[in-house]
Parts: sequence; C-alpha cells; structure tokens
Amino acid sequence: MDLTDSPIPLAALPIAAFREHLRLSSGFADDTTQDALLEQYLRAALTTVEGRTGRALIARDVTLLLARWRSDCGQVLPLAPVSAVVSVTLVNRDGATTLVDPARYALQADGPRPRLVPAGSILPPIATGGQAVILFTAGFGAWGDIPADLRQAVVLLAAQFYESRDGGASEDMDFGIRTLLERWRDLRLGGRV
Repeated sequence: MDLTDSPIPLAALPIAAFREHLRLSSGFADDTTQDALLEQYLRAALTTVEGRTGRALIARDVTLLLARWRSDCGQVLPLAPVSAVVSVTLVNRDGATTLVDPARYALQADGPRPRLVPAGSILPPIATGGQAVILFTAGFGAWGDIPADLRQAVVLLAAQFYESRDGGASEDMDFGIRTLLERWRDLRLGGRV
C-alpha cells in the first residue's frame, strides 16, 4: 500500500488566525515576517493530528496504490471522511492502464471507515504484478468546515511547536490536546487498510 496526497495550498492554512492566537505583533509593516515559520508549524500540527486520528482535515485529493484488494467485497480507505472516489485505475505488470467504469464500484462513506465497494459481487481483479490506483477526495473541507475541537487541537499543537522551537519545552503532546483528539481516534484492529 502506498498513500500520497496533494499538498495543502498555503491559502487554505489559517496563518493569520494562528498569528493572532500567538499574539504576535500586528499593525506593523513587518507583520508577516514569521509567516513561513508559522506555516511550518501549522503543517506539522495538521500532519500530527491527521496521523493520530486517521482523518484528513483540509479536503484534498489522495492517491492510494494497492497490489491487491484486502477483500474482493470491499476495500477500506485509509483516511476519513471521504466525499468522493474520483477514479479507480487498474495497471497491469507492463504498465498498461484500464480506467474502471464508475458503475462497477461505489463509495460507502461510513464515518471513520469509508470503503470502496463493488456495485456487483466483487471488485475488478488486480492482475498479478499489477496494481490498483484509487484517487479519492478526503477531508472535512476548508479550515472552517473542520470540527471545532480538531481545529483547536491543531492550533494548540502548532503553538506548542512554536513555543518549543528553541528546545526549551517538552516535545510531548499536551494532555489538553490529547483530550481534544481522543473522541476522534478510531481503534482499527488488524491494520489500517
């Protein structure tokens, strides 16, 4: 399994709100001098929260490469929420591709465990030595669409990263942040996908 996602555009990050949360100077000509650093900590916090919860926060396209289906009756997708399966492509050993007709599969958007399910009895077979390439859209939407507790966890964690940038504070996630994330954690026995 190989999972890649498109980068979150800079415009989607709440840099101004984060700057305000940190109470950095405002009203000066150089207000944005630390924006690159703030972006870095916001991205790190987003990645950490997404990793802890198994949820994509800001909506973006994700590509999943599979050498085989976990089950012919459905494939669990490794991130939630999923709003759409854009395409499923089968690639044979020689690299030839076949776009699977969308009428042959459907998205079962089941909260924390979205699945790609067959429209018939089984998913199309993956050739030996080949792979399936699933392109799907995952995430809650824009920053304002993310549930408030997850947004707060990202901002608090980014602030913790910012405050400990000189190595002065502990790198462990604060108890308050872990508490905000607890209800979003999904115990998945037997692996993530």
